[in-house]
Amino acid sequence: MKAAFLTHPGVYELREIPDPVAPEDGLVLRVEACGVCGSDLRRWKEGPPPGAGSFADMPGIVAGHEAAGTVIAVGVRCSGYTVGNRLAVAPDIHCGTCYYCRRGLFNLCDTLHFLGITPGYPGGFAEQMTISHEVLTLGIIHRIPDGLSSLHAALSEPASSVLACHAKAGTSLEDTVVVMGAGPIGCLHIAIAKARGARVIISEPNAARREVAARFAPDAIVDPFTEDLGACVRAMTDGVGADIVICANPSAATQTQAVEIVRKGGRVALFGGLPKANPMVTLNSNRIHYGEIEVVGAFSYHPTMHALALDALQRGLIPADLLITHTFPLDEIATAFETAASGAGLKVVVTP
Repeated sequence: MKAAFLTHPGVYELREIPDPVAPEDGLVLRVEACGVCGSDLRRWKEGPPPGAGSFADMPGIVAGHEAAGTVIAVGVRCSGYTVGNRLAVAPDIHCGTCYYCRRGLFNLCDTLHFLGITPGYPGGFAEQMTISHEVLTLGIIHRIPDGLSSLHAALSEPASSVLACHAKAGTSLEDTVVVMGAGPIGCLHIAIAKARGARVIISEPNAARREVAARFAPDAIVDPFTEDLGACVRAMTDGVGADIVICANPSAATQTQAVEIVRKGGRVALFGGLPKANPMVTLNSNRIHYGEIEVVGAFSYHPTMHALALDALQRGLIPADLLITHTFPLDEIATAFETAASGAGLKVVVTP
């Protein structure tokens, strides 16, 4: 089979490797779609972790963690799955025994591993991928609903984290939500906030991305570099401020501004992580204190959110056709990453 190995910063090497054999208690998935995530782009720019090897002693890592496909082999001791099952795969693999896992907070597991990210756990930028018993029991795997394509099912992974964020924020019909950033995740936030009945204001400095965001019909689109975002929010909320602000980009300035435009008693969700080399940010502590503003982190999701995302996609609540703007075969993975990095499209999906 073919697999794409990230070997150096900005370099994917396509290799022919042996077809995987199903573990006795696992299965083999034919990968039909695997999305390019923002974290994939960061790893692509940085290169593989030192000493990483996904198969035998081959240097490099097989990335890709937004995968969907069809089961083509099942181990003799693997129960509950048969050849032909269509599955969506998310990356998280929890331990099941730590403090957080025992309380059902699987996304906060002390020893969380990730398919396509953690060395030794190859991902979906390959024609086939092995799903071990560990992944089947401690990972996130769900059957793809009838009528939902593998291409659209690959969106279930990023949609899961967005759904979890809005569940935590309690987004509802009463709310005005500001989404900071109109990349693929920001546009997912628009779609899901609107599906939950909220009014949505999108803040995005990039003109091309503002144009793309308009397809998702937010109630207002603001260029924060040339317009007063706070004034727009106040005008749409009778001077009160936003009920919820979601920071969906890796910008410290965004997080600082979010505290200034949210109303008293409102919620700020820090969805986009900051660069690890510079993670510090300044927030108006007095405004948080006297206004009883909630500032919360939003990372990953409970496995139930993955099932919910697949259902939302199948029902058309998430406009998959609007989100996916480019698809590339595995042979063109270099072009796929260049396209995603350029911002020319929205969601880029590799179709091995």
